[in-house]
Amino acid sequence: MFTRMTALAALACFALSGAAMAQETATQEETPNTVPTSEGDLSLGEDTSVPQVGQTYVREVVQDWEIQCVKTETGEDEPCQMYQLLQNEAGNPLAEVSLFKLPQGGQAVAGATVIVPLETALQAQLRIAVDGAQSKRYPYSLCNQIGCFARIGLTNSDLNGFKRGAKAVVTIVPFVAQDQQIQLEMSLNGFTASFDKTTVARQ
Repeated sequence: MFTRMTALAALACFALSGAAMAQETATQEETPNTVPTSEGDLSLGEDTSVPQVGQTYVREVVQDWEIQCVKTETGEDEPCQMYQLLQNEAGNPLAEVSLFKLPQGGQAVAGATVIVPLETALQAQLRIAVDGAQSKRYPYSLCNQIGCFARIGLTNSDLNGFKRGAKAVVTIVPFVAQDQQIQLEMSLNGFTASFDKTTVARQ
């Protein structure tokens, strides 16, 4: 397979080089005037560090949390969430957590999305415990090419536990070793200040 793909790539490069030679010949025969005649014809470039409308960017970092927002045309009313990448003991990223406010009136006052690897035992569900307290269990709602998602609703009691806590432990079970557990530490440093900067999820 590798040899065949390499050969195909070489053939593609050869075909492209041949096309380029033909194009160069045609260009030599009739070359339009491409020299800019005024400043209006010149591109001044675009700052790639500036987020474009609709792009997600990190507005600020609050201790162990990122405040991620989606750029709007006016820069106002940008939807924002708090985010943390969870790593195992070897420093390898294994999960992502994002939290956001929910509209008032429901039992859940905040929402969270946890993304875990595809090689996760879904029937074992996701567990979260704060500072060694009894864990809560949450089902996975869907999987795609990115990973498997648990969509979580947090009550006032849950939220206050996160605000008072020092760390939470997120536990997942690998599909290939279902007698084992992978425990990922989620720092709660900066949780309250970060949550205050999130916005209400749009319905």
